[in-house]
Parts: sequence; C-alpha cells; structure tokens
Amino acid sequence: MNSESTRRLRSGREMPVLGLGTWQLTSDTAGAVEDAIGLGYRMIDTSGDYGTQPGVGEGIRRSGIARDEIYVVTKVEETDDAYDATRRDLDELGLDHVELMLIHRPPPSGAGEALWEGLLRARDEGLTADIGVSNYSRSQMERLAQASGEMPAVNQVEWTPFAWSREMLDFCREHDIIIQAYSPLTHGKRLDDGRLGDLASRTGGTPAQVLLRWNLQLGTVALPKANDPDHRRENLDVFDIELDQAEMQVLGTLNEQASALGSLPYT
Repeated sequence: MNSESTRRLRSGREMPVLGLGTWQLTSDTAGAVEDAIGLGYRMIDTSGDYGTQPGVGEGIRRSGIARDEIYVVTKVEETDDAYDATRRDLDELGLDHVELMLIHRPPPSGAGEALWEGLLRARDEGLTADIGVSNYSRSQMERLAQASGEMPAVNQVEWTPFAWSREMLDFCREHDIIIQAYSPLTHGKRLDDGRLGDLASRTGGTPAQVLLRWNLQLGTVALPKANDPDHRRENLDVFDIELDQAEMQVLGTLNEQASALGSLPYT
C-alpha cells in the first residue's frame, strides 16, 4: 500500500485510500489544498456548510495537477433540495462535476428518500460520478435501498479505534459500501494515549500514523484534517509503517464508541 493506492467502488471507479479533510480548514483553504496536492494527496473532502468549497476549487486550480487526477468529495445538507444543492456546490467549487456527492446527515425523520432521488438525478446527469451518505445507520441505508433499489456507495462516518462499529463494518463489507473515516485522529484528543504511544514506538511511526494505518488496514478510507503543513506531511507518511495482526487486534480492543464530537449517530 502506498500514496497511490485506491479502493474500488461498486461502480468500478477508484477512490484514493487517503484524503484531506477540510472541515474548519478556513484560514487559507486554497493554500492548504494546493500544498496537500503538491505533497501527493489526490482526494479532497469538503461540504457547503464547511465554508471551504471556494478555497478547495481554487487550490485545485492552483496546483497545476490535471482535474481528472483529483478526487473531490462534497455533500448536500438534510434541508436541501439535493439536485439543486449539487449544482450550488459545483458553482462554489468552480467545477463541472465531482467524483462523490453525499447526503451529509439523515433528516430528523426518515432516511431522506427524496434527497436520495435528487442525488440519483444528479448522477444520471453527470454532475457526480458516485453517490453516498454520511452519518447513516444500517437501517437508514436499507430504507434508501428499499425506496430506490440502490445502496449508497459510501458511508462517511466518524471512525477511529476508540469509536467504531463491528456491525457497521460487516454490513458495509456485505453490501460493498466503502466506509470513509472522518475525524480519524480523534480531533487530537487521544493522541497522547499511552497505548498509541507504545505502538508508535514499536512501528517507528507517530500516534497519528498508527490511527491512520489502522483505518487503512481495516479497509476504510481516511480523511484527516491538517492545518499544519508538517502534519499534512506526517499523515501522508503513514505508508512508511505497517501494523501486524496482533497490533491491529490491540487497536480493535480500544473501542469505547467514544465520539470526539459527542455521539456516533450511525450506531
């Protein structure tokens, strides 16, 4: 596995295994995205409510890297008309399409079947290559599939050794759904955990790299945010370390379903 490794979606298209998250990355979004692409990142995750879409688009254009080499993920909100919001997001990004469009979170009642229909239309018209969801439970994804005949290609959820779900992992593997892990570094809240420190010493990595490597070897796609250029470089260097089976098992036992954001809505 290396920085060019990908995961195959159900559609047959490929997604990088590591990307840059941009939530709260608002001080110089364009500069951060340009720097990340220069380092070798090829996937950028954003959303209209992050306030980062204009900067993401500008950073991509400034990078000098061909548009078809960059994988862009963005989202519509639960209160949106999903088709219209897709067009709005593209306008903010300054792009004519994205690779993946997600429903950011399910609406308070129901699974968002109307939102899903809007994304299906957007995909059919070439505005996005694939569609998925974020913060969805198993039952909510099943309801979308029952209504439309199609499961989401992706479920983007908070996912770390301290906060994950075996049931969700098994469900997504069964239905060929890729899990994208947001906040994979616990917002920094658990980086000083002694157990991570021990594993970092054994592997020659850092606690952040141990968290990311666990995700990658579990088969999920990690989206760490990094304001600091050194942290962006550190995260990309995750491919220099590897966890053995025993180390993966140790990390799996850390699960407390302890969200850095307050709750895990998908459990």
